[in-house]
Amino acid sequence: MIVSNVSLSSCTSSDSAWCATDSEGHLDAPSHSTLSPTGHLIVAVCLGFIGTFGFLNNLLVLVLFCRYEKLRSPINLLLINISFSDLLVCVVGTPFSFAASTQGRWLIGPIGCVWYGFANTLFGVVSLITLAVLSYERYCTMMAPTEADATNYRKIGLGIGLSWAYSLVWAVPPLFGWSKYGLEGPGTTCSVNWTGKNANNISYIICLFCFCLILPFIVIVYCYGKLLQAIKQVSGVNSSVTRKREQRVLFMVITMVVCYLLCWLPYGIMALLATFGRPGLVTPEASIIPSILAKTSTVINPVIYIFMNKQFYRCFLALLMCQTPQSGSSFKSSSKMNKPFRTVRHTHDNNLTFMVASAGHPNTGAPQPSHSGEQRASLDTVKPAAVSLVAHYDT
Repeated sequence: MIVSNVSLSSCTSSDSAWCATDSEGHLDAPSHSTLSPTGHLIVAVCLGFIGTFGFLNNLLVLVLFCRYEKLRSPINLLLINISFSDLLVCVVGTPFSFAASTQGRWLIGPIGCVWYGFANTLFGVVSLITLAVLSYERYCTMMAPTEADATNYRKIGLGIGLSWAYSLVWAVPPLFGWSKYGLEGPGTTCSVNWTGKNANNISYIICLFCFCLILPFIVIVYCYGKLLQAIKQVSGVNSSVTRKREQRVLFMVITMVVCYLLCWLPYGIMALLATFGRPGLVTPEASIIPSILAKTSTVINPVIYIFMNKQFYRCFLALLMCQTPQSGSSFKSSSKMNKPFRTVRHTHDNNLTFMVASAGHPNTGAPQPSHSGEQRASLDTVKPAAVSLVAHYDT
């Protein structure tokens, strides 16, 4: 079935994904789809940079995770899953497109092209879905009414397993006839056949776009948006304590969303234009840029989700200095809340109920002044402490 989907008989004038092989069995793109030698060189340099730094960044994350036991919290496993999938892209994908760009043609034949397209689709979707799962887990942890269990790996393991299963569901169909994998752009990379105009191919492109790009983005924006809303409500009660942390959280969320869009939205738009636009609308030069931006996510993800994380950053410094990681209030499991949540009724927002973190456990050793029931309710409403709610994002 795989061979039939990449058969050279599919080379037709209306489908430029494949062309005839040369005497050595290499696949060459049609003459109108090739870049100039300088263009191929520029692409090769970009891919070399992405492959090298993506490999080193993600490998470093895995080394830190294995080296320091304090990093082995449940939610950090999601970060490791992102780094692992990005590392696989750098190992099994980028080197082949880099080599093809140096030669100006695809070098490992049609079966290699199918493998490249399948692997990059699978690992790319795994990374996107895991980002959505990560945002949902942070949302659930922050808004939960009880303290999160830092030893509960089952829930996170289930999320990781579902991310791979979900990705396989969408990466496998082109191997069995629902669309297909083939050469794209200037003929030095392989992906889903974006240019096919038949209903079989168009239906797959629409589903892939909706369920593997738009859906994760909606989940990410919704979860982080709700968290920011809760933090703003809390900061209105105790602005002197939370203002700086609120700004830092806002910066991180904006960075995450903008980088997600920067890496993947151009590629999605290019795919839709190639699918629904007139033939030749997307030129090789225009198609290669979104492809490179998508691959850049393997370099950016570790920086945003790992090295902006103070847990990993302290361990990174400790690894460089050959020292023990510096301890601090933020060097704690990001899936474990220091204090339990309690419900507070915000009387100025249509009686909206939201969750804020308790400032601390009551001092059982000191006598507590007695208050009437109404007085105690009033105090709880007016003075909720928000340190733990925001401190979660310092990790």
